[in-house]
Amino acid sequence: MRRLCWARKRLRNPARRPTHPGAVLREDVLPALAMTQTDFARRLGVSRLTVSDLLHEKRALSPEMAMRLARLLGTTPESWLNMQMALDLWEIEQNPEG
Repeated sequence: MRRLCWARKRLRNPARRPTHPGAVLREDVLPALAMTQTDFARRLGVSRLTVSDLLHEKRALSPEMAMRLARLLGTTPESWLNMQMALDLWEIEQNPEG
């Protein structure tokens, strides 16, 4: 257990909030694709509001959305879900009493 905690701290600064998957999409993916939110939503098969909420970090990334992103972008759903899980766990650790 001690080894696992040590490795976790080395991989990521525990004081820093992990990046929301929507921020990665907003800052890196959409500009690289030169794609609007509307085009992105259409290609994902979801509403523009759904994409907007994700990009503005108002909604968590669901497993279904992770799969849609993976198919569209040629990535894995696990990579997107790992980002969301890191953020979720960090937020729980910041307020352990709920």
